[in-house]
Amino acid sequence: MDVTMSVESEKSKYQVPNLDRALRIMEFLSEKPRGATKAEIARVLKYPNNSVFRIVSTLEESGYVVRNEESNEYSLSCKMLSLGYKSLVQNNLVELAADLLRGLRDETRETALLGTLLEGEGVVLEQELSPEPIKFMVAPGTRFVLHTAAPGKAMLAWLDERERERQIAQVDFVSFTPGTITTPAAYRKELEKTRQRGYALDLEEEADGVICIGAPVFDYRNRPHAAIWITGPKFRIPESHIAQIGVIVRKYAAALSLRLGYQNSV
Repeated sequence: MDVTMSVESEKSKYQVPNLDRALRIMEFLSEKPRGATKAEIARVLKYPNNSVFRIVSTLEESGYVVRNEESNEYSLSCKMLSLGYKSLVQNNLVELAADLLRGLRDETRETALLGTLLEGEGVVLEQELSPEPIKFMVAPGTRFVLHTAAPGKAMLAWLDERERERQIAQVDFVSFTPGTITTPAAYRKELEKTRQRGYALDLEEEADGVICIGAPVFDYRNRPHAAIWITGPKFRIPESHIAQIGVIVRKYAAALSLRLGYQNSV
């Protein structure tokens, strides 16, 4: 028995025919910048008309293709580009931020961190530890709640209203200290203050004696893609120093935003 044929036969058992057709249709449309009708897709790819109709309708409903209402031609949307870019940025975000985190750490002498949003929470991607003997360490991969964390507030404050409300709806407003925000209404007010000052604060809201100051990192779509922040003990970050450090954190967040294609000032 031909070994090659045997391997190919084994692979074919796990293929999903309609998924394979959908991918080939998208590849076909990628070569048709002006688009193609369902009939043209079926004719060129030699797929049944009803199969093409269901697949293209599903792709349109999911936002992967768009239809020209006058010509009934379908073309790829920017959604695939967005997904690919997001993956590219995510894989390179830590590398792009590495020298900036070190710069932020050196200028503030506090632990500098980078993180991003998940569904209803955040995650730490990287950190540069403070050179001080007393310091805070938050290991990459650590999850953080959005209602206390400075990076959570920094990212949510600049989301569009619909996405911001969707994220807030997933937050469990657990109280950690007397300073913790415990209601959606109070949280919305704090996000408005965050936008006005240009940076976010965690003033002992999750742990006594711990201060965090963060700012959003924007991507090429002008959306908050991540956040940069510092964390340190209250005795080294008194209230009189917060505004000055906030400006410094914003500076480094803006520099990373430019690297991600953001065109406006933060």
